[in-house]
Amino acid sequence: VMYDAALFYADRAPALGETAAGGLGEGEFYLATVHRAENTDDPERLRAVVSALDSLSHPVILPLHPRTRGKIELLGLGADGSLQLVEPVGYLEMVALERAARTILTDSGGMQKEALFQSTPCVTLREETEWVETVEAGWNILAGASPEKIRAALDHFESSHPGTPPRLYGDGEAGGRIAAALAEYLQGSRGERRE
Repeated sequence: VMYDAALFYADRAPALGETAAGGLGEGEFYLATVHRAENTDDPERLRAVVSALDSLSHPVILPLHPRTRGKIELLGLGADGSLQLVEPVGYLEMVALERAARTILTDSGGMQKEALFQSTPCVTLREETEWVETVEAGWNILAGASPEKIRAALDHFESSHPGTPPRLYGDGEAGGRIAAALAEYLQGSRGERRE
């Protein structure tokens, strides 16, 4: 049902001009999220990720998780290049940003799937993923915290867009089928109790 929800809320997302994109147009920026302990609690990994994001060729919008903000401030990391640190955004605003981003860079499990739903390539800032099918389909590249791997993954997507995303997670009608199956089951259960 995650795909059902993505389709439902995509129609309710705000216009890009009403988001943290700050006047940037569709395809003119990367969207990033960094919040997992493996990246935020390891100073060297966090430095590498922030440095990589700050050195990219397009603006990088990074809505900052409070924990990540604290770690960045503690380490004295700055953003004086491509990286634009913004306050956390709500779900609908994030959907609008995901849809308009050139590529998503994230360590979030759910966002890897949302990238596919929004037809936006994804670079995962981890060495592994729960969603291996997104990697196998060519829509997600595992880069870890390596600036070289992050740039190589982005270069790959710049030169070879993955095309039309496969329907790995259904057709967006799972909720309706589940409701119908439950209604049928409940109707059958009522009939059995009467007998």
